[in-house]
Amino acid sequence: MKNCIPRMVALIFALLPIGVAAEPITLKLSFFSSDRHATYLSAVKPFVDAINNESGGLLKINIYFSGKLGSDLAQQPQLVRQGAADIAFIVPGYSPQSFPDTAVLELPGLFRDAREASLVYTRLVARHALADYGDFFVIGAFGTQPETIHGRKHLASIADLAGQKIRVNNQSAADALAQLGAVPKLLPLNEVSNAMSAGTIDAAAVQSAQLFDSGIARLTTHHYLLGIGAAPLALVMNRKVFDALPERAKELIQRRSGEWAALRYSEVSAALSGQVVKQLEADPRRTVTTPTAADLAAARRVFDAVTDQWAAASPRHRQLLDLVDAELARIRSR
Repeated sequence: MKNCIPRMVALIFALLPIGVAAEPITLKLSFFSSDRHATYLSAVKPFVDAINNESGGLLKINIYFSGKLGSDLAQQPQLVRQGAADIAFIVPGYSPQSFPDTAVLELPGLFRDAREASLVYTRLVARHALADYGDFFVIGAFGTQPETIHGRKHLASIADLAGQKIRVNNQSAADALAQLGAVPKLLPLNEVSNAMSAGTIDAAAVQSAQLFDSGIARLTTHHYLLGIGAAPLALVMNRKVFDALPERAKELIQRRSGEWAALRYSEVSAALSGQVVKQLEADPRRTVTTPTAADLAAARRVFDAVTDQWAAASPRHRQLLDLVDAELARIRSR
């Protein structure tokens, strides 16, 4: 009888479903900042929480914060391509040579808010209209709230931009600010506070939600709410890693990607930006200025000129802009 017990236990375990004993498939996610950063809260956390909570032990995503897998934001796509990370948060504008089609989403004045920018970006990716993502499965394609200008010096009108060295996210924003009289400086977000402390820039164009957790708020007291343009952001996964996953895992990731991710990002991002603007307005040490109608009209003329110049550079540019305009019209019609 004693000899039968071990055999019975072994038989019971043999009959259990394989998934009960199997270890979860772990995926490494690279993120450039901390778990308090607005971009993490809006673009990364909703997806990771959904996967870790809903996979039933099939999948587990481990996040490597503060650039532990690689601190250079421009190199995050390469981390995924080379397999150092399975998933990474990327900023296409920091490596424009790798994401030439995505530049259409950076054009100034295109989008009114993060929802429009994120949905257009997401739908172009879903239609394979952008040729930049062959190495990736795109979990989330996001567009920020239009970036506004925050500086150390007086800044309450377009005229005040003249000669000020202003950080920008991408070349289109740089072209627009240059035509408005500023001296644009292309700079990753995680280098802005050091550059401002050193005096190499006077101001930064960023979305309001990122002011405090990037350290820019403590260095600035003048906030000019002229929306320049959205900055495309994305959460991408190595395509080969995705393709090798079990079907149930792929279905779960797909369900929590695309428009699901875009809508959650835009909701959280808009709420955080609104909270930050109210916080700025409540601080008597700060000046917060909404552009006048005349300034808005002057900016629109510049934005249209930059967009027209970009579209005229090649037939491909014109095709991409037409796709964006058509998708944006569909979103606004609803």
